[in-house]
Amino acid sequence: MKAVAWHGKRDVRVDNVPDPTIQEPTDAVIRITTTAICGSDLHLYEVLTPFMGEGNVLGHEPMGIVEEVGPEVTNLSPGDRVVIPFQISCGHCFMCDQGLQTQCETTQVREQGMGAALFGFSKLYGEVAGGQAEYLRVPQAQNTHIKVPDGPPDERFVYLSDVVPTSWQAVEYAGIPDGGSVAVFGLGPIGDMSSRIAHHRGHRVIAVDMVTERIERARSNGIEVLDAREHDNVPEAIREMTDGRGPDSVIDAIGMEAHGSPATGLTQQIAGLLPDAAAQKVFEQGGVDRLNVLYQAIDTVRRGGTISLIGVYGGMADPIPMLTLFDKQIQLRMGQANVKHWVDDIMPLLTGDDDPLGVESFATHRLPLDDAPHGYEIFQKKQDGAIKILLRP
Repeated sequence: MKAVAWHGKRDVRVDNVPDPTIQEPTDAVIRITTTAICGSDLHLYEVLTPFMGEGNVLGHEPMGIVEEVGPEVTNLSPGDRVVIPFQISCGHCFMCDQGLQTQCETTQVREQGMGAALFGFSKLYGEVAGGQAEYLRVPQAQNTHIKVPDGPPDERFVYLSDVVPTSWQAVEYAGIPDGGSVAVFGLGPIGDMSSRIAHHRGHRVIAVDMVTERIERARSNGIEVLDAREHDNVPEAIREMTDGRGPDSVIDAIGMEAHGSPATGLTQQIAGLLPDAAAQKVFEQGGVDRLNVLYQAIDTVRRGGTISLIGVYGGMADPIPMLTLFDKQIQLRMGQANVKHWVDDIMPLLTGDDDPLGVESFATHRLPLDDAPHGYEIFQKKQDGAIKILLRP
């Protein structure tokens, strides 16, 4: 089959690789009909390369049709239409019972000290072959799937794999009070969808970005937008918009690749040049995250407010302004999205006659799988208005 494989920094290719097969009785194999490039994939493309292996198959946002199931998968049948969550979870361990599928005790990558295994996401998360391919082996398939109805286009459901539940959790973790306000830093796919969800719930949303196409896209959806290029002090500008005290909540949807942190950016580049074993230690134990947006979030949120971190951070964070966090009595929540925990809340918004979150028009680009390298390039470089790219095998 064809699959998108990693071959080095900024080097992904469509390779011919062996078709997946049932290896464990809890496996399934699906034929992928739509898959996507995620902003997290760009971390593997650019920053987290020391954790990648030559030929790793990428991708963690697929959906498709069940082709085959193992003997212990009794709730799926060939022909079922499914979305595959980005994390692999058993559904019956202590953590899954808590709704914390990203911490699944059955699939935790203990040798790396990490949580649940993820599709297509490096040695850190189990080095499981990903979903930017024609077919996908799904471990723990009895739980690692979301059945969706036939009929509506894939665009209605494919974002259940990551974008919508991740954004939903970002809003939930932000703890926005009824009638309250939230500032969203970053209007990539997750920041954009988080803004839509918060706006749909009746909150005041102030979104921050510096890419013209992203700003205009959010504005067209009724979101208040602040262009960071036009303000020397973004937190101060947001305070002026919120009675001088700041918003009730802030969502950081950018994470470790924020602009405005040149020294840490240089550290990331140097680490990427080291042998993998040495570079891994730098990323795990060194201050390689660009914290500019986190600092702005701490400055922006009102006293007693909440910061929700949904943008991925990948290393030690140093220094952290603990005095300010403590003095302002800020609550901080974060983590990978527990996809299946939120599905029942989200599904009614996807299956009705209307499309309140605009999922059918959310993608900016639809490309054949063979054009995945081009998709990665324009997404990473923010060219051609690329915000969300779907791939069709």
